[in-house]
Amino acid sequence: HTVLREPVGPALGFAAWNFPGGNVALKVAGALAAGCSIIIKPSNETPGTAVGIVRCMQDAGVPAGVIGLVFGDPAVISSQLIASPIPKKLSLTGSTPVGKQLQKMASDSLKRCTMELGGHAPVLVFADVELDRSLDRLVAAKFRNAGQVCTSPTRFYVHRSVYDAFVAGFVARTEQLVVGNGLEDGVTMGPLITERRLGNMVEMVEDAIGRGAKLLTGGQRVDRPGFFFAPTVLRDVTDDALIMNDEPFGPVVAITPFDTYEEVIQRANSLPYALAAYVFTQDA
Repeated sequence: HTVLREPVGPALGFAAWNFPGGNVALKVAGALAAGCSIIIKPSNETPGTAVGIVRCMQDAGVPAGVIGLVFGDPAVISSQLIASPIPKKLSLTGSTPVGKQLQKMASDSLKRCTMELGGHAPVLVFADVELDRSLDRLVAAKFRNAGQVCTSPTRFYVHRSVYDAFVAGFVARTEQLVVGNGLEDGVTMGPLITERRLGNMVEMVEDAIGRGAKLLTGGQRVDRPGFFFAPTVLRDVTDDALIMNDEPFGPVVAITPFDTYEEVIQRANSLPYALAAYVFTQDA
């Protein structure tokens, strides 16, 4: 038996807005390294970074036609590119609903698909945790990119014996964050991507409070130009709350207690999302 590794053919790379440089660069690098040409479709919210990367590639001597770039109406572009028999491969970094839609479209021409979609990462904090070290890492991870990361920690399950101390430490660190323009000195968290995302944050916070959660800090838009939302911490969030079932993709933290190992494993695994999970304990 012989296995030959050959370029699959022209590729399509659809990139998300939250890492407009990294998402584009990874798709271009993978395609070119395998010997494939690629058409990149960056997000309409952040096309400028992709334009800059492609210009750099042109300046570096990549032959004409090896890298294409197109952006505009997503529905028109997606249907045109995916329906074409020429591309043989589709890669998407984006939301789960969009990924499902594009994979259905790709099935008509049997395009190979690689989908990096949304998650809803559980965080399991056990009783033997190193509290301060864990809090430092989790607050940094949660508010990175204002929570707009598909692997962002989002559902915090904390053992009841350390629950109050964990919540107090998380709030204290959250309130030290400086929200503003990321190009200014001292700023530690920037804005959300669109006006629509602000409405999503408000909806999730109000839903959680309506189901019995307590708002400890934040919970509202920051009073300044731009799409800024205050870093927000909710405690005693119920499992039926919207934020525990839909990926928040923003700077809102939902914390809830647990009592047993079996219980928290079941709750962490209760959603159909994979992608990432976080465990803090000293007992492997």
